[in-house]
Amino acid sequence: MVLDTDTYNEIDDQFALAYTLLSKEKLNLEAVYAAPFYNSRSEDPGDGMEKSYQEILRLLKFMGKSPKDFAFRGSDNYLQDVAQPIRSEAALDLVEKAMASSPEDPLYVVPIGCITNIASAILIEPKIIENIVVVWLGGHGLDWPSQKEFNLKQDVLAAQVVFNSGVPLVVMPCLPVVSHFHSTLPELGYYLKGKNELSDYLYNIVVEYSEGREAYSKVIWDVTAVAWLVNPSWIPTNLVHSPILTNQATYSVDRGRHFIRIAKSLNRDAIFRDLFKKLAQ
Repeated sequence: MVLDTDTYNEIDDQFALAYTLLSKEKLNLEAVYAAPFYNSRSEDPGDGMEKSYQEILRLLKFMGKSPKDFAFRGSDNYLQDVAQPIRSEAALDLVEKAMASSPEDPLYVVPIGCITNIASAILIEPKIIENIVVVWLGGHGLDWPSQKEFNLKQDVLAAQVVFNSGVPLVVMPCLPVVSHFHSTLPELGYYLKGKNELSDYLYNIVVEYSEGREAYSKVIWDVTAVAWLVNPSWIPTNLVHSPILTNQATYSVDRGRHFIRIAKSLNRDAIFRDLFKKLAQ
């Protein structure tokens, strides 16, 4: 698999990257890509991508993993035109790895931010959809009134490219499914604090992110996309027709479209049990 992550956006991507590298019994992570993002933690999408790249390097150092030929910068902007895919290091590496894969032994592509890098790779070489499976944390449930979720709304055009491409796709909808993947500071402190340098770092960034709020809990969103690969029984999915994503960031229905999978529930305790066990090693 490869992981595409807006790592500095908040605090959940860091958990997801660590969990991926610690799940060697199921996962072989071949590359990590930095995705663009723009919010209060970045000056523009390119700055968000660069900060994410630097955060990837920080996490890899904690885990003793070299970034050489492994960590790649992604797009410095969102997709503006389907005729002009953004040829970032990440998109080009994805094309190379996908073309070296096969339908019988596909490359799992796990974007946990906006889906710009993956859309660009598909536009650069459409044949890669035959050799990859995309597992994306993005958008909300099919019946949700709006899809203005952070990962999706940043680059609606890129999401449209992926939904329309026919690529094998598994979607982790934020509401009302992944939003149940909460933890609290007392729980995180109990399982992580003092265990090792990495677990201390992960605990401390959640404490900082909480800004001292009382009775605080945090959704660790991005872990779920990785957890589905580790054990799909933890996150059962439905087979549905790929929705039509409108320019207004809503879903429309067409029963004639190709099928995708979308998560319908999750076993919160089983996933956290596995995550905490591995982080505390």
